[in-house]
Amino acid sequence: MIKPIHKVLVANRGEIACRVFKTLRKMGISSVAVYSEADANAPFVGMADEAVLIGPPPSAQSYLLQDKIIEVAKRLNVDAIHPGYGFLSENPTFAANLEKHDILLIGPSAFSMEIMGSKLAAKDAVKKFDIPLVPGTDYALSDPSECERIAGEIGYPVLIKASAGGGGKGMRLVNSGNEMKDQLQMAMSEAQSAFGDSSVFIEKYVEEPRHIEFQIMADKHGNVIHLFERECSIQRRHQKVVEEAPSSVLTPELRKRMGDAAVNVARSCNYIGAGTVEFLVDKHMNFYFLEMNTRLQVEHPVTEMITGIDLVELQVKVAMGYELPYAQDELSINGHAMELRVYAEDPFNNFLPSINVLKKYRIPVGDGVRVDDGFREGMEIPMYYDPMIAKLATHGTTRKAAIEKMKWAIQHYDIDGIETTLDFGSFVMHHDAFVSGKFDTSFVGRYFSKDTYLAQVKEKGGAAAALLSNLNQ
Repeated sequence: MIKPIHKVLVANRGEIACRVFKTLRKMGISSVAVYSEADANAPFVGMADEAVLIGPPPSAQSYLLQDKIIEVAKRLNVDAIHPGYGFLSENPTFAANLEKHDILLIGPSAFSMEIMGSKLAAKDAVKKFDIPLVPGTDYALSDPSECERIAGEIGYPVLIKASAGGGGKGMRLVNSGNEMKDQLQMAMSEAQSAFGDSSVFIEKYVEEPRHIEFQIMADKHGNVIHLFERECSIQRRHQKVVEEAPSSVLTPELRKRMGDAAVNVARSCNYIGAGTVEFLVDKHMNFYFLEMNTRLQVEHPVTEMITGIDLVELQVKVAMGYELPYAQDELSINGHAMELRVYAEDPFNNFLPSINVLKKYRIPVGDGVRVDDGFREGMEIPMYYDPMIAKLATHGTTRKAAIEKMKWAIQHYDIDGIETTLDFGSFVMHHDAFVSGKFDTSFVGRYFSKDTYLAQVKEKGGAAAALLSNLNQ
């Protein structure tokens, strides 16, 4: 049965709120923004048909206030809520509360979120489908001596990982038994602080791994498809900075096997909506299930660019009860897409946040260039939230063409007043390891520093000379 959606509240901010509002407007659906005092003048507020102030800048006093958001939704007769990513997007309690109030969540059920929100529960669920898993424990650990014993059986190096959450928090690499006690204590403390759950587990550390994820979409009629993969191996602090689609290393046969596995992961938790199944791929091209993100992913633009499918529109239609309009064999990859997350961070100071006013802000405009952002010139980057300014994406007929467009787009992205990851993105696009496709998640630690960047700039010469001079000052 189709349940029409006439009005949607977007429980988020910044570029993802802007992104969702664009599609809602295209679909003729009314929209509501909720915002904090820090975002009163942000573009996303003006894009909505209605906007409601919900609290002070800290997210715990605004964007994480479930009861307040639900109260606004009920008062304004909202049919559905789109959570974006972050904040409440993977909160099973929020999903359950919306169901109680007869408000549609444009996303999966609380049941699916709960299973995939725990790495241990997720592992247990996917076992039934014979999904490859990294060797390790499938139960929580806290005793250092037991951890040492298990790690010895698996073989060092190992990773200690928080059972709940992600983003690299609560994760520690342990190279020997001598390090286990201290690293375990730090991992558990960080997990408790970040997720309110100190439980951890141990996995074999996959050396020279690539981080490859599959976009899936599932409807309420039992249909599940994948929309191919994204390569997300260029990371700092275990968080992605550069993504591309498709991966340069997957063969058609491996793509099918990984895609089938991703679909089965979705089936293992009765999934509905858009989600992302993440895998690690080792140097021998063995793949292992890592986790599932039960929301729209930050890097979804590159998937949209190679498929021509509006994922937000598909999310909304699936939430209404429509069947997926595509079968798996009807989907194909068109060209290649790159994405750079433009963060207000200083790449030459360990990617620390650079919070200040955008004195100048000009985006690149051209064929095959896309900018998803939520800022305008003169705005201050709020210190309360993730420092991502925008997502810069390019599309070309080949990987080489997408890289060249990205180089051009970075050159023509004019930002002044803060440090950004644009220079880092340029470094990546010009680096032999990236261009050749021979890289893994250690790229930043292995290749990037201020000195290596300056050497690259010097080698490029010409227009880059002024930049080199500025950086040396």
